[in-house]
Amino acid sequence: MTDTDRTTISRTVKVSAGQVEANTRRGGDIRVTLSPKTVGCTSGFGGTLTLVPGDHVTEHYHPYSEEFIHVITGELEMTLDGQPVRLTAGDSLLVPIGVRHRLVNTGTETACCAFHLSPLAPRPELGHVDTDQVRHPEAADPRVGGGT
Repeated sequence: MTDTDRTTISRTVKVSAGQVEANTRRGGDIRVTLSPKTVGCTSGFGGTLTLVPGDHVTEHYHPYSEEFIHVITGELEMTLDGQPVRLTAGDSLLVPIGVRHRLVNTGTETACCAFHLSPLAPRPELGHVDTDQVRHPEAADPRVGGGT
C-alpha cells in the first residue's frame, strides 16, 4: 500500500469510557462512547454498561434499532418480551427491533458489557421507549446526538 492509497482520518475516532459522562437513568452505569455526538458517526451508537450485583436496567424497547450486547465480565439475565436469557462472559446477544428487554446482574461480581445500537432513530428522543418506571427519572437520557 502506498501513501496515496491511505485514507486520512479527519475526525476523532477513539473515545475512552472515562471521557464521557455516566448515564444512570435506566440503571447501571451506561457510557455512550461512539455516537454522532462523540465521533460524528452516522449509522449507530455504542458504548459500555457496568452493573453491580443486583442492579438492573429498566425495561424498554427500541422502535428503530437492533441492540447488540457483548458480555465481558459477570453473569446477567436479559428478559426479552418476558422470556429470560442467561448470559455470562463471552456471550453475545441480539435484541431485535421492538422487543421489550430488561437486564439484571444476577451474579456476585460487577458485570461489564459492550453494546451497539443500529440504525439510529430519526431523532434521539425517539430511540428508547420506557415500559417500566426508570430508576433515576431526574437523570437525562444518554446524549447520543445526531438526528434532525
